[in-house]
Amino acid sequence: MSQTKKKPPMMKAKQKETINKKALMWIIASFVVVVILMTLLLILDK
Repeated sequence: MSQTKKKPPMMKAKQKETINKKALMWIIASFVVVVILMTLLLILDK
């Protein structure tokens, strides 16, 4: 008897959702820069 060949699954196993580390670092860095700039402006305004 010939066995039917199993087709490989169409979708690979679901990958765990990974966060984009590079984008996250850019967001954090830009937020820190904005906070520093605002602090400097507040200090120099007096």
